[in-house]
Amino acid sequence: MSIPGARLPERSSFRAPRILFWTALLVRVAYLTIAHTWRFSPFEDHFTFGYEMARVARALVTGYGYADPFSGHTGPTAWVPPLYPLLIAAVFKIAGIYTPLSAWILLTLNSVFSAATALCIYEIAARCYNRRVAIWSAWIWALYPAAMQYAVRWVWETSLSTFLFATVLALALRMRAIGENRCAAGKTGLTSDPQPTRRWLLFGLLWALIALSNSTMLLLLPFCGIWILLGAPRESAPLARATLAGLLFIACIVPWTWRNWRALHAFIPMRSNFGAELYAGNGPGAYGFRYGVLIDLAETDPQHDLYVQLGELAYVHQRGQLAKSWIAAKPARFAELSLKRFYFFWASVPHPSDKHWFLDLVRQINYCLPSITGLLGLTLSLRRRTPAAWLFAWAFVLLPVTYYFVTVEARFRHPLEPLIVILSVFLFQSATPRKHAALN
Repeated sequence: MSIPGARLPERSSFRAPRILFWTALLVRVAYLTIAHTWRFSPFEDHFTFGYEMARVARALVTGYGYADPFSGHTGPTAWVPPLYPLLIAAVFKIAGIYTPLSAWILLTLNSVFSAATALCIYEIAARCYNRRVAIWSAWIWALYPAAMQYAVRWVWETSLSTFLFATVLALALRMRAIGENRCAAGKTGLTSDPQPTRRWLLFGLLWALIALSNSTMLLLLPFCGIWILLGAPRESAPLARATLAGLLFIACIVPWTWRNWRALHAFIPMRSNFGAELYAGNGPGAYGFRYGVLIDLAETDPQHDLYVQLGELAYVHQRGQLAKSWIAAKPARFAELSLKRFYFFWASVPHPSDKHWFLDLVRQINYCLPSITGLLGLTLSLRRRTPAAWLFAWAFVLLPVTYYFVTVEARFRHPLEPLIVILSVFLFQSATPRKHAALN
């Protein structure tokens, strides 16, 4: 039973057409099937099939527990957060370890996450802008090849994290009732609370899943929560409900933290590899980005041997201390590398495999241009005081900030790309004559 008029905007104006999801999914699954992207190289014992996450998944399936992120049996690990390795392990259990069928299933699941992101994009754009922006943004995400590359080629958490982040943004807009007054103009009875307990609990659960998938994104959590609280009806007891959401969030991540305490004898809330990453990005020979793994896969390699001898935590601590010493000794070089990483994040990370200058130029334009149009669209949204523009701005500021000082890869921008698409479409639509841009 629904309150007359209270939920009509949410269920009609902001719900994407189903064909959007099914088309996006069909295109992705057709591509990965026909292009054989599920055929991963057997080189280095299939390491490019899921990298460290699949190594951990193999250890789980073969009885070694959450362990062995590289080569050999190196013991318990917290190198990567657990959500996606557990998903890989479930698929390995059903379809076999490193089999073509497992690869196809995992890429198809990635495609489901990527296709579902289009539905979130539609709702975000419809609530903050208008139906025209929503349609264009969602269909661009559904059909544009660059938007699907991590779904159809990478066995990694990128598509899952992006979907979870887009979902929590859409939920935040619902909890602030963004767009509902506009859509319900002339209607009466819109007195329902947009922040019921169930939405706050869902908010806590989604952020817990994000933490267990890509913990770097947690920097936005307090800002997102405060933004929702600022728009809460006074009579809804928002602090009590937010506290419940926080308790649920903690309850979801405590088992992983407790496991780390038991297995590694240290307090590790999410992952253990920060020191190693910091040294890889800020040490002798650092150039602002990296490709490949931090520890060589060959078990005879000195770094691999050191990792085994010291153990994961001691190794990471040693790397972290070396990084801090290097940064203290060369602050100007650290600042230079951080500026380069800022540039790489938004303009294009160098790609050694691009051997032809023209192909490299096309790839860089394809990466850089959306950053420019997205940032211009964000600026325009702030100037026009678009609902949620400041929330989007904080996402643009906070999600990349860790990467500026540690390391950067092109896929790190992907969780922001749904917003980049929406803001870019809004920018171009705003350049059209007003009589054509007024479609709601």
